[in-house]
Amino acid sequence: MERALDDSSLLESLRRARGVHVVAAGKAAGAMVSACVDSSALADVSRQGGLQSVVAIGPSRPAAVPDRTEWFSGGHPHPTIESVRGARRALEVAMHADARDVVLVLLSGGGSALMALPAEGVTLDDKLQTAKLLMEHGGDIYELNTVRKHLSAIKGGQLAAASRAPMVTLAISDVVGDDLSVIASGPTVPDASTFGLALEVLDRRGGRARYPSAVVTRLQRGGGGAEHETPKPGDPRLAHSSARVIGRQRGAIEGARAAAESLGYRVHVIEAPVTGEARLVAVDYVRALVPRIESMPRPVCVISSGETTVTVRGSGKGGRNQEFAFAMAGELATLGSAVAASIGTDGIDGPTDAAGAIVDTTTMSRAHDAAISDPQRYLDNNDTYTFFDRLGDLVRTGPTSTNVGDIQVVLVGR
Repeated sequence: MERALDDSSLLESLRRARGVHVVAAGKAAGAMVSACVDSSALADVSRQGGLQSVVAIGPSRPAAVPDRTEWFSGGHPHPTIESVRGARRALEVAMHADARDVVLVLLSGGGSALMALPAEGVTLDDKLQTAKLLMEHGGDIYELNTVRKHLSAIKGGQLAAASRAPMVTLAISDVVGDDLSVIASGPTVPDASTFGLALEVLDRRGGRARYPSAVVTRLQRGGGGAEHETPKPGDPRLAHSSARVIGRQRGAIEGARAAAESLGYRVHVIEAPVTGEARLVAVDYVRALVPRIESMPRPVCVISSGETTVTVRGSGKGGRNQEFAFAMAGELATLGSAVAASIGTDGIDGPTDAAGAIVDTTTMSRAHDAAISDPQRYLDNNDTYTFFDRLGDLVRTGPTSTNVGDIQVVLVGR
């Protein structure tokens, strides 16, 4: 954060500003606000009394957050009334900032749910039901955020469009490709998606009839031109807004690579992002490793990242990383002696207290020994949490207060 703030153009903007407002949203909101407010870049501004307001919306208030912070404990993966209160306050700050001020926006993964402000005619419950249905039908983050933006009064560039003040956004990415319009649903950058595309997402993910009538009505009205679109590229209201990624989604790979090499592993990094239905792509993932690493000296560490999806068909408990790990288990023997894991870097996989799970070539035999007679039924019921909990193979890191997507690691021994 200190390095990001130590940018000559940003420093000059802060020094010229009459006042500075800080708005943070996402799982790393607490850490980002603390690092920002305590930075040398804002030291002069603070001494001059120019730090006007500090608003942060995150999962829970960390003890180290500066006292002057207005903190809102929003919900994730589903927004709560605190998410709405925080979003409304963020929009208020942006709207009332003077043209001579600077609004510094700090975004991180989870910001879409943590900072939520339903558009007129749509309720929070409408948005909750819609997001839940999209996720249950395998919607990816791009599809989910396309719909969210068009049900929102703050996403898709609308936060920046509401302000007269120059707005500078620093973001930690949790999405494949580090697309600023997708991180936290892009509240400060142009949105190329449309009401029409949002309707297409509903059609692909279960059909319009499954979704709340207020949601379908708004999207159809927008598609017909009766609702204002989100700000598009070239919109003059966003001419004063700039944004950049300061923590990339693939950053976790570099850390994992360094750790593996320090332990003596030959590392193979898969550059292509891992996406798609977790239980299906995991099988292809392991099978594709056989020719890739067959000539590499052992031991080998394979590292990849991305974000898969899960289509919910059962009534169990689990997450995409747990389903990905489960599906890998049946294929690992093709690699020889191997162990693998799929982990969410935020420490939370789906609606569980686990970050993911670890598997090896003995997983299924150990399941048999534990009297789990039919492991497949756990996957069929989307109940991989129960399966791994019985084996003691869940990975519990606790919330990490950041999110740069998911990471997969496969270790192949000698």
